[in-house]
Amino acid sequence: MWKNVDGRLIQATDITRVKFRTNISKTILDRLAAMAEEHDTYINYLLETGLENVLNKGEIIYNKETRPKDRIQYKTTYDKDLLERVKEFAKQHNLFINDVIEYSVSYIDVEKTKDRDYKYRIER
Repeated sequence: MWKNVDGRLIQATDITRVKFRTNISKTILDRLAAMAEEHDTYINYLLETGLENVLNKGEIIYNKETRPKDRIQYKTTYDKDLLERVKEFAKQHNLFINDVIEYSVSYIDVEKTKDRDYKYRIER
């Protein structure tokens, strides 16, 4: 992001975002990459809307027997507060965070997803 300081633009790090590494199904990531390209956004922005919707719903029905076998390491950034809420939600439901992330894909709302330009926004 950029900050407007005394009429000058200064590049700044968004402190509300944190890096997070997990393992996610390659099939799901490929599908999300195509969706992100189609809607001019990033995978993590898509996932964030899905995660918000799952958290707002407050329940999850997840069969651990159906966990994907094609998981690969995935590193990205998430909203700090959202990630903390997801961690707590996963703990309460005896799941791993990556289970919740994969489950949330079905709840993505592309209409509420930030676009690629959000990363380059100007804040005062």
